Amino acid sequence: MNQKPLFTEKKYLVTLVFVTSLFMLWGIAITMADVLNKHFQHVLNLTKSQSAFVQFAVFGAYFVMGVPAGLFMKRFGYKSGVLLGLSLFAGGAFLFVPAAYTSSFGFFGIALFILGCGLSTLETVAHPFVASLGDQRTSDQRINFAQSFNAVGAMLGPYVGSYFLLRHNTPGSTDLTSVKLLYVAIGVVIAIIAVSFSFVKVPQTIDPHASVKDEGAVNVDVAPNKPLFRHRHFVWAVIAQFFNVAAQAGTWAFFINYGHEKMGFSDEKAANYMVLFMGMMLGGRFIGTFLMKIIAPNKLLATYAAANILMCIIVAQGLGWTSYLALLMINFFFSIMFPTIFSLGIKNLGAHTQQASSFISMGVVGGAFFPFIMGKAADSYGIEHAYYLPILCYMVIFLFGYRFYKVHP
Repeated sequence: MNQKPLFTEKKYLVTLVFVTSLFMLWGIAITMADVLNKHFQHVLNLTKSQSAFVQFAVFGAYFVMGVPAGLFMKRFGYKSGVLLGLSLFAGGAFLFVPAAYTSSFGFFGIALFILGCGLSTLETVAHPFVASLGDQRTSDQRINFAQSFNAVGAMLGPYVGSYFLLRHNTPGSTDLTSVKLLYVAIGVVIAIIAVSFSFVKVPQTIDPHASVKDEGAVNVDVAPNKPLFRHRHFVWAVIAQFFNVAAQAGTWAFFINYGHEKMGFSDEKAANYMVLFMGMMLGGRFIGTFLMKIIAPNKLLATYAAANILMCIIVAQGLGWTSYLALLMINFFFSIMFPTIFSLGIKNLGAHTQQASSFISMGVVGGAFFPFIMGKAADSYGIEHAYYLPILCYMVIFLFGYRFYKVHP
């Protein structure tokens, strides 16, 4: 009874490895969209607030697809949900070809929206999928471990995007060939992965969220007859996730602009620093996963949120390298927020877990709107002053981690 719970079981290892790789794939796609944002400012002659439509299309898809993806997963299972997500991902990437031929930003928006539907489906499925691959007492560790590979993908995204999209940028160029070829290659790779996963035999499991026999497990449903939205910690997790992804999307969308305008970097050099920026998130997740063995996840979440409030204040001062280092540190402290909010939000929900996963994923829609607001602020008051805005987001996250994470019967 006092035996330490395992990270996972041997029968789940192959499945865990494959599902963990999905976290890396959508990490690549999300951060490549930030490079695409800057590229479209050049080749399509867009303002910062106009180019924010890239984030609107991707994160808006999360809002639209969150519940359908959850219902699909509940009806057809985790594996089918993964295959649906990969198919939409590949389909959206292939639509970049006609969008490039027409040079239509609206068409690119449609392609990004479909691609975003794929990413939303993968996120909705992958989080409870990883959580179900072992004891719920180690679910926080598994989700944060998987999210660490999301950070690897987040590093690869700006590197690949910078190499293919920004390296040969010339003033006045309207050539979209590099965009077309890059996303065709992505579509082919994702299609191959989808076909490969269709042959993977996923072990039949009993979802520990719905049925836990170990009396020591922490995810026993303490109120089985309670409606989902009466669980206050779940509702606050949705709210916290909304503001969390809002801050993330705005910070990432204009990172390259900050490096170019405040540090004097070329677009390519600023994008290369974004690799380091994402590396800070990777380091933060590995360190955070370790710290959660000795610090309660909610306390660590609140501490990181408070740290980011301070970092945003420093960034907004435009103090050269001091502010730029603070901007890099934002991603270090951001690192554990998404997976920790997610795992705290689905605690003790029993049979409601899959539905809750959908709604928490829908909270990602915050990333669709916030870049518009930051873009407007950057256009009007300067890129550095736009970084005052995420402070509100981190205040909400702090409150969730400090107080509103608690589960009530």
